Amino acid sequence: MVPESVTEKVDRYEDIFEQLKKKLKWQDKRSLMVVASMYVLNGKTFNLNQFIDLSDYIKRKAGMFSSLKSAQRFTTAAMLDVRFEQPKEKFHELLSVYDKLVEGKFKRGAFTYIAALVLLTEDQDGSDHQESIQRALTIYKGMQKEHPFITSKGDYPLAVMLANLPGSPDELMNKIETFYEKLDANHFSKGNDLQFLSHILALDERNEAETLVSRSISIFDRFKTSGKKPKSMHYPEIGMLALLGDATKELAIIHEVTETLNASKPFKWYKDENVRMAVNFVISDQMEDADLLETSLYTTMETVIQAQQAAMIAVMAGGAAAASSSNGGS
Repeated sequence: MVPESVTEKVDRYEDIFEQLKKKLKWQDKRSLMVVASMYVLNGKTFNLNQFIDLSDYIKRKAGMFSSLKSAQRFTTAAMLDVRFEQPKEKFHELLSVYDKLVEGKFKRGAFTYIAALVLLTEDQDGSDHQESIQRALTIYKGMQKEHPFITSKGDYPLAVMLANLPGSPDELMNKIETFYEKLDANHFSKGNDLQFLSHILALDERNEAETLVSRSISIFDRFKTSGKKPKSMHYPEIGMLALLGDATKELAIIHEVTETLNASKPFKWYKDENVRMAVNFVISDQMEDADLLETSLYTTMETVIQAQQAAMIAVMAGGAAAASSSNGGS
């Protein structure tokens, strides 16, 4: 049975989405789903007029060829609005951090804006971000060295996030590669999604690699026995559930929430996204548990949800990045 608290999240999500869809009729519906979910997952009140005002402000202030002139301004506005009290002021700081990333050898484009958003959230106020940028670049180059054919600019945000983990970049990459190889040996498909799952599991400093791999395999198998073999795009969600521990009860709730979303008129054509949203809503509900709030797992899960949100924004930014590069844009 779905807890009332999760049902309330689903209802809020649909309400915010409907407001956005009515106002932004021609925008990609998946992008609007991401925006709506961010307000729900962060427990932030949604004000349509303020959101549109912030989105328009970003469009006016962005450079002529910037991807922020496109639909990416909406996901950027949402990220700024849910995380900062003064989002317009933070936007100008975002532009400054973006320039620093470019100076630090990150390529211009949509994914570097997302990486800048992550830096703004992860680093303390007043930071010049230089140490994080150089460490993130080293980690990104490590990704490229291990997996040159699947590592792309879309991995910039995760590299920035991983830069905050303790240990040397080499130690971190060895840890990630251990997860990748063990999961590959257990029928997970190679590729960027498996790399992302490996990164998520690497964020856990409490459990042994074997434990997390075993949990991931178990969750994958339980998805299959429920008649819904997970696609590789859902590997990150498997990682999030593996961090929680025994996810048997959660999987049953996730299945019910997914079916609810699949039966909902606004979302019935987005079944893959519905699985992702269901996992996010159930996990965010778990994070509100008083016992979890007092553990290091809470901070880890908060980081993972941010990584997952950045990944969803990166997917939406893919088209904008292609359009921007074809224009020679920034």
